[in-house]
Amino acid sequence: MKLWLLRHGEAEPHARTDAERELTRHGRKEVHQAALHLIGRPLRTILCSPYVRARQTAELVEDLLDGGLHLQVADWLTPDDDPRQVLDLLAERSEEELLLVSHQPFVGALAGLLIHGHLQDPVPMQTASLAELEGELPLAGAMYLRALHHPGHKHH
Repeated sequence: MKLWLLRHGEAEPHARTDAERELTRHGRKEVHQAALHLIGRPLRTILCSPYVRARQTAELVEDLLDGGLHLQVADWLTPDDDPRQVLDLLAERSEEELLLVSHQPFVGALAGLLIHGHLQDPVPMQTASLAELEGELPLAGAMYLRALHHPGHKHH
């Protein structure tokens, strides 16, 4: 299984609530750059957080990849969710490739959990960072980090 983890693009600093913050123009560009890595992949499903900035990010990816994608909002992808509880939900999925669009600290913690088997070593995810994980099953410590892309940021 290949699991792609994408943090939303840069968002406005303020809105009525955190959940309503929208992507900035720069944020849209970042997402576009990140999504280029997904072109040509056998990706059929995007799961995204219900927050506006994550939904906008997922919609941009969907547009760039030109349809054929099923976009679902998942209530368990917010910044406050527990990555350990998400493993069970991921284990139920049958997709060969899956894209999750979420937030920090959740997305970095989930990547770290899948790679290392614990939460002590999260993967650093900037806005629109895209982590490519691979493994037989999405279990704690059972996946490998194949690539980590930080669009619009200086590469280290």
